[in-house]
Amino acid sequence: MKNLTQKLNKETKDLENHRSNQNVSTGNPPNNQRRDFVKKVALGGMSLSAMYGMSMEDTIAQSTSKVNLYSNPSELRITDLRYTTLDNGTSYTNARNVIIRIDTNQGIYGLGELRDGADPRYGLFLKSRLLGLNPCNVEMIFKIIKQFGGHGRKAGGVSGVEMALWDLVGKAYNVPVWQLLGGKYREKVRLYAYVPAHDPTNMDVEKFKKDCKVRIEEQGFTWLKMHPGIQVYADVPGATVNTKYIPGFKDRNLDNYISYQNTRHALTSIMVTDKGLDILKNYVSTIRDIVGYDIPLSGDHFGHFDVNECIRVANALESYRLASMEDMVPWDSMDQLKMITDSINSPTITGEDIFGKESFAKLCDMHAVDIVHPDMGTSGGILETKKIGDYAEERDVSMKMHFAGTPISFMANVHCAAATQNFLALEMPVQCVDNPWWPKLVKMVGKQELYTKGFANVPSDAPGLGVELNEDEIKKHLHDEDKSYFAPTPKWNEKRSHDRLWS
Repeated sequence: MKNLTQKLNKETKDLENHRSNQNVSTGNPPNNQRRDFVKKVALGGMSLSAMYGMSMEDTIAQSTSKVNLYSNPSELRITDLRYTTLDNGTSYTNARNVIIRIDTNQGIYGLGELRDGADPRYGLFLKSRLLGLNPCNVEMIFKIIKQFGGHGRKAGGVSGVEMALWDLVGKAYNVPVWQLLGGKYREKVRLYAYVPAHDPTNMDVEKFKKDCKVRIEEQGFTWLKMHPGIQVYADVPGATVNTKYIPGFKDRNLDNYISYQNTRHALTSIMVTDKGLDILKNYVSTIRDIVGYDIPLSGDHFGHFDVNECIRVANALESYRLASMEDMVPWDSMDQLKMITDSINSPTITGEDIFGKESFAKLCDMHAVDIVHPDMGTSGGILETKKIGDYAEERDVSMKMHFAGTPISFMANVHCAAATQNFLALEMPVQCVDNPWWPKLVKMVGKQELYTKGFANVPSDAPGLGVELNEDEIKKHLHDEDKSYFAPTPKWNEKRSHDRLWS
């Protein structure tokens, strides 16, 4: 592992410990809260009885006292799946966020979320495979529906259902999801945010300084991310080769299959000149000087060009010590990723479009990148993402987590991050940080806030994901394409195909 990645691991742990110690100094000792909560809700045995000096009968009574009395987990059955669609962003993908709700015969329900930009039908298609099943059998259900997932947004339904199942199970047993995953490593989850919005081709430096001060000092973020992409210098004559002639270079229409946006990096014939590199270095230098070197600064969206250009760009930016260089080529070009990783001194990262542990395992086995970067809405949900993190840890690979959704998926990420040792930081995109209504989409079940000063709070006193929907606020942000709010979905009740993949 590169020295910078090791340094970031240590800094993250130090910051998490510092934030936890701050809680102690303000009269909210997390250890005492944890002990009290476990005492109330953990399913006990002889060792727990001895720990608290209680009889076996008292232990059983205490450990089940907060379990929903109307919930008999062994008799739970899935009865419905419904959804609502939110407008939660401005880009092609994150402008649509679908929240799903899985209902049961006992009145309790679970909330999940499809990957940003995914079609609700990716989730609705699975309803007929879920009806009548016990939601507590999360791993078995995941194996039933896993074949309908896929890389990118295709996994949205499978991942969203998996999140909702864990929320439901946590509510049934009255424990937080992190406890169901084996416990937590941290009380606070470090978040990374984008540098404040600005015009990369004509930056107002003084305004940018003020906005960065808000991001760091007022909002409390200790890790930032930027887009040092080809858009910074492509319009300057002599800065690039072939950007003028490749179809659709400035067209954001992703439906044009032969445009630049849909052309794999190795096939564009785009090159960056020394003049272009000088402009890029000046741009990144300006941001780094304003942000400083105490804060990790990551980079994403460098441009669609081949391995040689990726290495040239990375080497040109090396002195600015980027914490990660993201998706320099598509994730499935693993041999090319490894060539880049082996040729540069900055950490590489990929993973937001990968479904399932298997492809992540291959990345880690090859050490094609220094950091894996799953998006839970694609990777397969909470448990699958934890498995990805655990596998990466065994290969000395760290994990950051990509995110661009509502507080439902956000909290699913928080529980997974809390339970995964090699976690570094969770994404907090602009539409979440800078929209004052975003945290109001949910109500916290426990006493903690959703996030505080650049760190998410891991729920210690709330079951499941620890949040419920704020119906009034949700209805203010329904997507124009679908204003329904958890309307009935009976046409998806019937299974219409044979699913077995072998004969």
